[in-house]
Amino acid sequence: MPPIILINGLSEQSLPVADRGLAYGHGLFETICLNQAKPVAWQAHIERLKAGAQRLAIPLPDNIEQLLLEDLSTLLSTRSASTVRQVLKITLTRGCGGRGYAVDAETPINRIVQLSAFPVYPDQPADNGITVRLCQSRLAIAPHLAGIKHLNRLEQVLARAEWSTTAIREGLVLDTEGYLVEGTMSNLFWCRDGVLYTPQLDRCGVKGIVREQVVRLAQQQGIPLQQGLFTAAALNDADEVFVCNSIIAIWPVIKCIAIDQSQFEWSVGPITRCLQSLLSAEGIS
Repeated sequence: MPPIILINGLSEQSLPVADRGLAYGHGLFETICLNQAKPVAWQAHIERLKAGAQRLAIPLPDNIEQLLLEDLSTLLSTRSASTVRQVLKITLTRGCGGRGYAVDAETPINRIVQLSAFPVYPDQPADNGITVRLCQSRLAIAPHLAGIKHLNRLEQVLARAEWSTTAIREGLVLDTEGYLVEGTMSNLFWCRDGVLYTPQLDRCGVKGIVREQVVRLAQQQGIPLQQGLFTAAALNDADEVFVCNSIIAIWPVIKCIAIDQSQFEWSVGPITRCLQSLLSAEGIS
């Protein structure tokens, strides 16, 4: 099922070459799971989109949420209502500007909304767990960009280019000071002695929507949670490890291959299973 795309509410397949998203990565995106044609955690995605736009000086129209909902309705009208799960990607760019970094305040943004088929995972990684690797590529420390999903993803692209085997499903990346941050497409958690740990993301990385849900659910369940700066050595003593995002929900990690090719292994643990179940009850699975 090929993706269908709207640009500024119209069925289009291309943008002008002067678009600032192409020229400078001046834009944002959100990837949202649709369950029975309903966007999961819609308000959380919209709030992060608006916060990111403010950070990047992208002036959003007051009715941006209504425009996006209208786009979604148009896209869904072209698809079978029986499609259970789909992927909605929203991209906002600062629009088309002239040469140079400065932009005219009156330049309108570009709004791109794409609907795609939900990926199929025949190896059932949510049940069986995955193998990951530590990446050599590092993330730059940039607090003014931390947390948001801006279009500058070259660091993740380079990290993902470090392996080609399908046996490895994700790569874990550190910052330039050697602290764990996230996966190339996911957020990272691990457990030790009943305590849940995750890297703080105030210096770099993306504050994923599912990450925030996991934090909330852990607090509701009374699971101790620590966010901080941790080196990769913290994983050596972990009892269980998992990664998460809006499409995969939670994937347990059962093996990690270090840069020196040494390996660490874990079982799928009870805290991981508990959080998977709680997310599933909220329509995230």
